[in-house]
This record gives sequence, structure tokens and C-alpha cells, in this order.
Amino acid sequence: MKIVYRLAILAGIATLVTSCYDTKAPNYQYFPNMYEAVSYETYSEHEVFNRGGVAAQLPPEGTVSRGFEVYESEDNVQGYLLSKTVQGAQLDAAEYDSAKAGALYGIYCAICHGGAGDGKGPLVVKEKFLGVPSYKDREFTEESVFHVQTYGLNSMGSYKNQLNAKERRMVAKYVLELKSKL
Repeated sequence: MKIVYRLAILAGIATLVTSCYDTKAPNYQYFPNMYEAVSYETYSEHEVFNRGGVAAQLPPEGTVSRGFEVYESEDNVQGYLLSKTVQGAQLDAAEYDSAKAGALYGIYCAICHGGAGDGKGPLVVKEKFLGVPSYKDREFTEESVFHVQTYGLNSMGSYKNQLNAKERRMVAKYVLELKSKL
């Protein structure tokens, strides 16, 4: 008789387990967002990103990114002239790496200004750009070179997207070194 009870209990458990399973629609789904994720079109607007008139992608008002150096000078002629008279943030001797500054100058500046700062870079020699002055003939300071790298001046464009503030300061210091050698 014990064997009959055991078989009945085993058959009941087997029926219970197999009757709840449906391959077409499972009963339980743990973490449904992992299986059925909401898809967003790349670069599109969606109500998730703009709730109550506040855009979620924009940083809060008045915040500054980590590592970002605020440059107070204006992007105009008065800002450039003012940069010649003021002393900006200077690099410590430990922060300045002459080899790295020379490499950055070679990548971004020497193509027009020349490796020695004489205004005879490869593009000037091939007459692609004319009127690039020698550093010897110019009156500038480290801060004015930084200002020109940040905002650009005349034919020279801005390099603030290619070089961070520390790298621009290193290149500005290197330009003064080149000027002293001319």
C-alpha cells in the first residue's frame, strides 16, 4: 500500500509541475526589462529624456565639468589685448614637460609656424597660407598665446577642442621658449 501512495504522490507532483509549464507563454519572468528592453532611436528625442521641461541630458545650471578650467577672457579683440596685460594661471615646473610641449607644438603649430617658430612651416613654404609671422617679430605673452589657442585669431582657428587647458598652457610656454631662441 505504501508503494501506491508514493506513486500517487509522485504522479500528482509530476502533473502539477508539467501542467504549469507553457512553452509559448511562460508564467513568470524575472527582470522583464532585461528581456523586453525599450529601444530608442539613436540621436532622437524621447519623452524619457525631457520630463517636466527639464532635459535630462543637460548638466544642472551653474555646474562645471571635472577638470575643466574656466577661462574668463572674452572672445574678442578687447579680450586679446587684455590677455597681453594680465597674468593667467601658470604651470608649475613639475607640471611642465618640455618634450611633450614640443611634441604638441610639432603636431598642431609647426605645420604653419615652423619648427623653430620662424613662420616658415611646410604650409607656408608651399604657399598654402601666407603671412604667418615669425615669433621674433611679434609682441606677445604666455597668456595672449593661450588666448589665441583658445579662441583663435585671424586665419588661425581655435584649438580648445584638440588640446585641454593644461596642454595649451604647455604649448604657450614652449612658444615663449622658441621666441627666446630666435
